[in-house]
Amino acid sequence: MVAPPAGSTGCARIAMVIPMILASPLRTMRQRLVERLGALRHLPALFRLVYAASPRLLAASLALRLVRASLPVAALYVAKLILDAIVAEHARPHPAGLDLAAWLSDPQRARIVGLVLLELGLAVLSDGLGRLSNLVDGIIADLYANAATLRLMRHAAELDLEQFEDSAQQDRLERARRQVTGRSSLLSGLFGQGQDLVTLVTFAVGLMAYAPWLILLLAAALVPAFLNELHFNRQGYRLAWTRTPERRQIDYLRYLGASVEAAKEVKLFGLNGYIAERYGALAEKLVADNRALAIRRAAWGGFFAALGTLAYYAAYATIVWRTVAGQFSIGDLAFLAGSFLRLRGLMEGLLLGFSQIASQAQYLDDLFSFFAVKPAIRSPAQPRPFPVPVAEGIVFEDVGFRYAGSETWAVRHLSFRLGAGEVLALVGENGAGKTTIVKLLTRLYDPTEGRILLDGHPLPAYDLDALRARIGVIFQDFVRFDFTAAENVAVGRIEARDDAERITAAAGRSLADGVIGRLPLGYAQPLGKRFADGVDLSGGEWQKIALSRAYMREAEILVLDEPTAALDARAEFEVFQRFRDLAQGRTALLISHRFSTVRMADRILVLEGGRVIESGTHAALQGQGGRYAELFELQAAGYR
Repeated sequence: MVAPPAGSTGCARIAMVIPMILASPLRTMRQRLVERLGALRHLPALFRLVYAASPRLLAASLALRLVRASLPVAALYVAKLILDAIVAEHARPHPAGLDLAAWLSDPQRARIVGLVLLELGLAVLSDGLGRLSNLVDGIIADLYANAATLRLMRHAAELDLEQFEDSAQQDRLERARRQVTGRSSLLSGLFGQGQDLVTLVTFAVGLMAYAPWLILLLAAALVPAFLNELHFNRQGYRLAWTRTPERRQIDYLRYLGASVEAAKEVKLFGLNGYIAERYGALAEKLVADNRALAIRRAAWGGFFAALGTLAYYAAYATIVWRTVAGQFSIGDLAFLAGSFLRLRGLMEGLLLGFSQIASQAQYLDDLFSFFAVKPAIRSPAQPRPFPVPVAEGIVFEDVGFRYAGSETWAVRHLSFRLGAGEVLALVGENGAGKTTIVKLLTRLYDPTEGRILLDGHPLPAYDLDALRARIGVIFQDFVRFDFTAAENVAVGRIEARDDAERITAAAGRSLADGVIGRLPLGYAQPLGKRFADGVDLSGGEWQKIALSRAYMREAEILVLDEPTAALDARAEFEVFQRFRDLAQGRTALLISHRFSTVRMADRILVLEGGRVIESGTHAALQGQGGRYAELFELQAAGYR
């Protein structure tokens, strides 16, 4: 802040200081208003999503609301005409008896009946159009939610694995997921705002003819309430945004406390109390924050609402006074009082509704900013065709990679060759980089350093979908889908899910056919305990199902990452005997801690610290007496 000149008088100093004092709140208010208006930038994108979901229903909804918007002022004006007609009728002489036929034969009295019937028709029409409009809006909201969910799922499928594993991106995905269905009310709010705006204009035109200053009085009283709502809506959004990590933890604890997958460990380890206590602490903190904000919002909202009520009754008293003075008729009084009351409600609703829409539009930023996230790993503009069959094989040239946020290299200066038609085994302790190699080979990640070649060309030169379609991978932590047995096998090539012969053949190759044959419904049997009639399998049985996916794929390159960890020794031997037969003519990469398995490979690489320290056949490595021989002896000693 700049100090006033030393020689200035007291009044001059005050005159200079007051604008400085007011400048900061004005800048803050202006900044907040700009933020609210900036949040509306996503509304066109929202309308495009709604329009794409159903153009006809969107047009029907807008047309219905346009008609409904004109009915309130028409009904109120008809009521004014009825009152004026009744007052005029009272001033006329009345016959001694009430003859309905004679009464209706009078044009002035028949006009009253006609006006009453017209008002009745407007009321029935308004109710019917309102119900029809709500029906259309409900269908639109469902169609929008489905369309937005599908877009979210498709976009999420395009993102890199690294983006999924980043906690900040997980928070963003969680906020986006909540907005897919949580913003359906925004659509109704927007449509309602448009309808109310048209109605407000019609009422304002009517009031302008009588007392235009009433509208200015009402606006002046409602603007503070509008700014108050803007402020607290922004505070609510900030609170929801900053509490996203806690909400994800709450969802996770809720899942742990009430899921069949975690039930065994929770019961055996007595975790119920701990999970409930941790959940309660997080939930209590969120409730306390929300309660504090709600109390402040209610207090200030009540104060500004009182200002609006005061303005209404000041205007109402003026209208009554002018009616008593003979300037307005009784019908004018009813019309003006009703119009002013409705106009107050409409203006308040529009201002507060705009504030709420601006607030909800801030949440839209969570959805559309997620759509703006682009994957780093993509297909080239002109990809090379995938070689069928693989002619030369795969080469890792001085490859280095480290995960985001980690200072440790997962692999570094890694170089080796996997020849076409060769079965190569990777051996090493946990953390040696075996699974990282698989993720790099399938382009779930791209190397930080070096490059990977397929038949002499870098992996990024090939189409990403074609590359992954030609590589059959089964990870140790495979997904147990709560689908039917046939669908669990077909996951390997889901577009062939209706090819029963191919599914049966793949299950037979992995020995899963015996597991499926014992199920009550066979291949139609739902697996897992999540849904009705589901049957859960043992770890080894699930592993055979997962292995069948690799055979279902009929890929040029097979990758098995600890594929038999849950199998007994006999089943493992049978699986790999079949694997050797089925891998003939294919390139295969095998990861296993069991040396009885890896010794079947054509060649074995021993990894340590992300590098290859030994390479050769089982016999050759045994003869060298190095790290492989040491690990082999340690494992063999356990069976003696």
